[in-house]
Amino acid sequence: MPEGCWNCNDCKAGKKLHYKQIVWVKLGNYRWWPAEICNPRSVPLNIQGLKHDLGDFPVFFFGSHDYYWVHQGRVFPYVEGDKSFAEGQTSINKTFKKALEEAAKRFQELKAQRESKEALEIEKNSRKPPPYKHIKANKVIGKVQIQVADLSEIPRCNCKPADENPCGLESECLNRMLQYECHPQVCPAGDRCQNQCFTKRLYPDAEIIKTERRGWGLRTKRSIKKGEFVNEYVGELIDEEECRLRIKRAHENSDRIIDAGPKGNYSRFMNHSCNPNCETQKWTVNGDVRVGLFALCDIPAGMELTFNYNLDCLGNGRTECHCGADNCSGFLGVRPKSACASTTEEKAKNAKLKQKRRKIKTEPKQMHEDYCFQCGDGGELVMCDKKDCPKAYHLLCLNLTQPPYGKWECPWHQCDECSSAAVSFCEFCPHSFCKDHEKGALVPSALEGRLCCSEHDPMAPVSPEYWSKIKCKWESQDHGEEVKE
Repeated sequence: MPEGCWNCNDCKAGKKLHYKQIVWVKLGNYRWWPAEICNPRSVPLNIQGLKHDLGDFPVFFFGSHDYYWVHQGRVFPYVEGDKSFAEGQTSINKTFKKALEEAAKRFQELKAQRESKEALEIEKNSRKPPPYKHIKANKVIGKVQIQVADLSEIPRCNCKPADENPCGLESECLNRMLQYECHPQVCPAGDRCQNQCFTKRLYPDAEIIKTERRGWGLRTKRSIKKGEFVNEYVGELIDEEECRLRIKRAHENSDRIIDAGPKGNYSRFMNHSCNPNCETQKWTVNGDVRVGLFALCDIPAGMELTFNYNLDCLGNGRTECHCGADNCSGFLGVRPKSACASTTEEKAKNAKLKQKRRKIKTEPKQMHEDYCFQCGDGGELVMCDKKDCPKAYHLLCLNLTQPPYGKWECPWHQCDECSSAAVSFCEFCPHSFCKDHEKGALVPSALEGRLCCSEHDPMAPVSPEYWSKIKCKWESQDHGEEVKE
């Protein structure tokens, strides 16, 4: 039994008791009894009038159907499958058995209610996209400034009002060819100019949809011709400094970045595709650079609108792509496979297979332990790249926030005192020492005579459970060979 003050794991984790929770209650000389925490307003009036202290709450005992006021120190959370019943014929045992049955039944009822409520909440949230602020134009954040050109600096095209489609898709408008939008006060076509899509926000009708594996998407309601303006990519216009604050990494060779996460228009719902039907283009509108989405091909009504994000991968993490295209690269930020690249890749694979078949002796695959060498627990581990070293570690045990880049050797191979190459190793933790510091640092343990450092008891350096885990791992690595004692 622990001495002095003791806190359970739930209290250490900050978990609090709540109404309609099934708990175990200890009163006097009675055994731990299953009960339900009640709201003081829902208990009978005579129970509400009973004397109780601040912080007490009423509980309803199963089996006996009595009420009582208790405090947090007298209860313990009930867990599914709990039971503590001794066989007997006494009336107290019969009542306790009935209490266990009622508690289990009530626990399942509350669990079903909670799951049903969570399912309804998930369904409710899935009916509408995540919240964002809809804006029609870029919103400036930080030190970024929107450029405004003088009318004398805006280029003038040669289109005429009498043309069939002045400044249109099939016209020979000089501004359209150079990706400049015509200004209404400069263009000779006047009101008939068809090259003012950004300013007039001439977007085809579209609707937000829920896709199967890619979250929310955008679908066109009408057919769109090849080269037609689809939408402007708008959001918060931020500079590189603001970008660092938001994603904690800098974009190289980028003066401005449009962030459509918190604020934007319908274009923020367009998904990535390795074989998209839209593309981004930089256009100059009244002296300022804007980003527009244009159709790469004829898009029929009812089709989802997509474009290639052309992401730059920051760090070692990559996001899996679910676009489903035939040339899908598998990850965002990786170039889609072309027909030529696929053929070259297939030839390279076949050549490697032939080389492997020619090899007479194959190198055995390096095996690593399934448990952290520092704490002895399993989970997601970082493995040492040094040849013949089977050790693995948790990132937390290494005081790291992300996996090390490139070839990495674990701290077991470096002296604890001077970081030189270690020659003596503790076989139960990463402590190791070089030739100059090994004297007296390690002693043989009574358990199979393995070397251990001063942090371990030579009689029992590790727990039996951890030793059995490591021993089983050694046996599996040796493929049936005896472990040297």
